[in-house]
Amino acid sequence: MSKDQIVYDDFAKIEIRIGRVVSVLPFERARNPSYKVEVDFGTFGRKWSSAQITSYAADELVGRLVSCVINMPPRNIAGFQSEILILGARNAAGEVKVLSPTQDVEIGGEVF
Repeated sequence: MSKDQIVYDDFAKIEIRIGRVVSVLPFERARNPSYKVEVDFGTFGRKWSSAQITSYAADELVGRLVSCVINMPPRNIAGFQSEILILGARNAAGEVKVLSPTQDVEIGGEVF
């Protein structure tokens, strides 16, 4: 492990939900290559994220289900309010790939 061990109660504070990407815009003002991504969480509404997931073309992301942390405070990134964290992992080439369910699941569904 490279990080401190946590207890279950720490993990339980993180609200991770499934959303569907509805729009992707270029984010030229970001320091690192990024998109402005709008994600629909059903009854939880739509939220925006600044996401460094530019190994995808914008149209590859629209319609995709993504796993997101939705209960972090908004973060101002180059004048843009990023409300959620889209979860991802790096592949062998160092590209960030979003964490998506392999089955069609309910928008707004909780990840646990």
